[in-house]
Amino acid sequence: MTSTRLPGKVMLPLCDKPVLQLMLERLSQFKDNIIIATTNDGTEKPIIELCQSMGIRSFQGDRDNVLERYYQAATYYGAVDSDIIVRQTSDCPLIDPVITHKTIETYQNGLYDYVSAGTVSGFPRGMDTEVFSYALLREAFQKAEEPYEKEHVTPYFYRTIRDRLNFGQYRNTVDHSKYRLTLDEKSDYQAISEVYKKLHCRTDFSYHDMIRVLEQNPYIYDLNASVEQKKLK
Repeated sequence: MTSTRLPGKVMLPLCDKPVLQLMLERLSQFKDNIIIATTNDGTEKPIIELCQSMGIRSFQGDRDNVLERYYQAATYYGAVDSDIIVRQTSDCPLIDPVITHKTIETYQNGLYDYVSAGTVSGFPRGMDTEVFSYALLREAFQKAEEPYEKEHVTPYFYRTIRDRLNFGQYRNTVDHSKYRLTLDEKSDYQAISEVYKKLHCRTDFSYHDMIRVLEQNPYIYDLNASVEQKKLK
């Protein structure tokens, strides 16, 4: 709710629903495993109310130390070392459940410590998924020191202890990484709104349905093509 570039972005109206609700509907097959790790700064009330209305678990933690919030949320709900943690940010209302499942599957079937799907894997920004163990999350919580490691949860893995971890990716068969489908700026909101409009506000569309909309309507790409992703400090 405290986003500096687009305040309250996860509760903005999209197809007459909050952005976060559409994302949760997209991920409905994972409902029993979802925890919304929100803040405890007094701004989170609408998020908590939405979670309660949808039967989604939630946890309130530090606004700025998101790594601590993740660890405490998983711990509160009884995670053990071998449990799988899946990280997705709540400003991605076009997130794909199949990509989510395949990323988890890649982690389970390989000898990996960390698996991701994102722009480096050929997917649009907004499909981003990270998979790792609770044991690794606990180590990051206990040992991460840099502010950016605490703000962004996973940099400790791929910056500080990269040499001893086995990294994997779930890769796209076609490079669609030029598309930006995450919500940081007003122009992102316009682009995502157009995609949903073309999909008649359904939430059961496939990844290929979405890509077809983008390819057939190139003006959508142009709406937010100039937005730069926030750099890690």
